[in-house]
Amino acid sequence: MYDKIQIFTKNIKMMKIYFAGSISGGRADVALYKELIEYLKNYGTVLTEFIGDEQLNAMGEEHVSDKEIHDRDVNWLFEADVLVAEVSTPSLGVGYEIGRAFEKGKKILCLYRRQEGKRLSAMISGNNAIFTAQYQTPEEAKNYINKFFRK
Repeated sequence: MYDKIQIFTKNIKMMKIYFAGSISGGRADVALYKELIEYLKNYGTVLTEFIGDEQLNAMGEEHVSDKEIHDRDVNWLFEADVLVAEVSTPSLGVGYEIGRAFEKGKKILCLYRRQEGKRLSAMISGNNAIFTAQYQTPEEAKNYINKFFRK
């Protein structure tokens, strides 16, 4: 399957991808973020690769103010061609990024892992301009990534 992706990606413009995942809301999915980020590299440059860094925690980045983080990340978001967000762990920051990307007309993919007793916010799932995908395994998520980039 990897060879098919390489052949396909040679025929598309390599994109700038903004990956969003929870930081302050919880880091339980950091290993998944890292795996998805590595996979997204088949399609372009991931501007926010650090989201998959296990050393990054809810306390934020050392020696960087909240304003600097906001301004840097919004600049990357506006520079990106697409936003891919893993939204299984609720995060105010990720919701903010999705809203800003939507306002700018960016293509958006939200990946949501099905969890008993939880559901995706209607503000995301009810927006027809956002491609949402419920998945259970990382392989399913990767299949949705493939579909998103082929659209």
